[in-house]
Amino acid sequence: MKFEVASGFHMYSEKSDCSEFDGPIRASLDLPSRVEFQKVGNFYGIGDHMVKETEIWNCSTGEFTGKGEFRQKIKVFKNVPALELVFNGQVCNESGCENIRDLIIKTPALTVNGEVEAPIESAPTQEIEPTEETTGTDSPAVAQLPPPVSGDKGYVSGSGGAENSAVKTFNGQAAEESSSGALGLFLLALLSGFTALITPCVFPMIPMTVSFFIKNHSRTQAIRDSLIFSVSIIALYTIIGTLVAATFGAQAANWLSTHWAPNVFFTVIFLVFAASFFGAFEITLPSWIVNKVDQQADKGGFMGPVFMAVTIALVSFSCTGPIVGTVLVEAVTGQDFMRPIVAMFGFSLAFALPFGLLALFPSWLNNLPKSGGWLNSVKVVLGFIEVAFALKFLSIPDQTYHWGLLDREIYLAIWIVVFFLLGLYLLGKLKFSHDSDLPYVSVGRLGMAILSFTFVVYMIPGMWGAPLKGLAGYLPPLSTQDFRLGGPDHGEGNVIGTPKYSDQLHIPHGIAGYYDYDEALAAARQLDKPLFIDFTGHGCVNCRKMEEKVWSDPQVLKLLKEDYVVVSLYVDDKKIKLAPAEQFVGKATGKTIQTLGDKNAEIEQCYFGKTTQPLYCLLDQNEELLQPALGADYFQFNVEPFVAFLKGGVEQYKKR
Repeated sequence: MKFEVASGFHMYSEKSDCSEFDGPIRASLDLPSRVEFQKVGNFYGIGDHMVKETEIWNCSTGEFTGKGEFRQKIKVFKNVPALELVFNGQVCNESGCENIRDLIIKTPALTVNGEVEAPIESAPTQEIEPTEETTGTDSPAVAQLPPPVSGDKGYVSGSGGAENSAVKTFNGQAAEESSSGALGLFLLALLSGFTALITPCVFPMIPMTVSFFIKNHSRTQAIRDSLIFSVSIIALYTIIGTLVAATFGAQAANWLSTHWAPNVFFTVIFLVFAASFFGAFEITLPSWIVNKVDQQADKGGFMGPVFMAVTIALVSFSCTGPIVGTVLVEAVTGQDFMRPIVAMFGFSLAFALPFGLLALFPSWLNNLPKSGGWLNSVKVVLGFIEVAFALKFLSIPDQTYHWGLLDREIYLAIWIVVFFLLGLYLLGKLKFSHDSDLPYVSVGRLGMAILSFTFVVYMIPGMWGAPLKGLAGYLPPLSTQDFRLGGPDHGEGNVIGTPKYSDQLHIPHGIAGYYDYDEALAAARQLDKPLFIDFTGHGCVNCRKMEEKVWSDPQVLKLLKEDYVVVSLYVDDKKIKLAPAEQFVGKATGKTIQTLGDKNAEIEQCYFGKTTQPLYCLLDQNEELLQPALGADYFQFNVEPFVAFLKGGVEQYKKR
């Protein structure tokens, strides 16, 4: 039941915290039960806001201004004929109130397509609450959430798949995917590959392996064998990446990124890797596997270099395994099927490059540094870094499930201790069992120690609430900090009443806004403001970077606080459950949507055709885009394009 309230008036909804005998007349909608359907839950309003009345009742009631809706969920058994609903309510302004008594509302007939359960024998005598039977996937109870005004483009109404949803566009343009995330992963993997080369399991094998190519071989054959070896290394790791992609794929990315089980597992794995690098134990493969492959490498010929590549990979596993694992974990928690493949290609390219180049230019071997205790130091340094990264994965479920274990100051305190100990180790003040004596500190170690201690000093102000923009995305949000010098930001923005979920979710930089799409859209219509949608996530690194580096700009803050109604839609929140009356069957997933995060993810996929975060969308009151949807500028994080994006939306809104 959709309606409009005349200007200057408001209509009361069914919501109220007043006692039974106090307050205005609450809205009621009488729908007689019939054999064709059963009611599921009670009817409820959409678009109302709570207002506290202190002069007369001293309690809060739900009120509609402008447009509103009432809804009643039903479970259908067969075609439903036209119905007559009876509505009662009250409309008021400053001068007085007018009661709506027994208003008859006629509905169109409802035709059911597809299989349904057999009709019940007699009409039920009472309403039924949602249960597994009434909300299961076999015969789901579907809540028809608000479709756009311009037509049927909704993100709900059954399980027909995302292809049945119309994606919003602006002049034919939807949001564009950015490939810079894959490029950043490739560069990270490339750096990891070069790092793996200077571990004690790999570095001493470089001259030995190159000597195998050039000893008793012609230069042509040496070049051929080195190329086969290098290509085999790349192919081996890329195949691993392909298998990982096929196993997990893009569909599992959201689960891997946000669910507590894989993230806690990744945390434990990282700590195990760190312990291995510190010398507690070695992660090795069974010796019979290594020996079997090594025998094949000794046979020479075309397959000799291939098996030599496999042998190198197996023998060096105790050092490269944790690094490869780290890169793969980072890859599979993205939103793209190709990420594991890109990651392993980048790693293997860096890993294979020195072998190929040294085989082409064997005289370069004389310039390589000698093996020694410094190689073990590389492993220990990597161990400290593994401990720091382990917190990143534990922090994600801590935020998505609201555990409250790793608040920002606790996270920072652990990082400060870790990198302080790293600085002491580099200066030789901390020693592990496998370390050699350090008679003096080299210039390189001193430089790295200075960097480590500088990083510690940089982080210390964060314990009192400093923004630390250089770590944007890697730290928990500032809203999780218990103590902040100067106190918390006071919310400024275009809001009406107290937004839902504002006691659990936050928007940075003191921006007051919403966390529910329907509520924010109703407020935008009432306030006559464009709607700024921020598809974000607790575990979204680039979301935090955009907020710290772009949203913090005074121009951006002014536009968001004054010219827009802001709504942050967290797609990975697992704790906040939807009320039974708000649950529905997703059109993109075909599953019952029960959490706020799943609802927001459904909106993003069906309305905007994307699954990546951050995604920024500007809508008018008809839910049409004011500008093409915008993602993150992953490398520059420039303010100017974002300001132009926001100003363009305001200008377009004024024209409509």
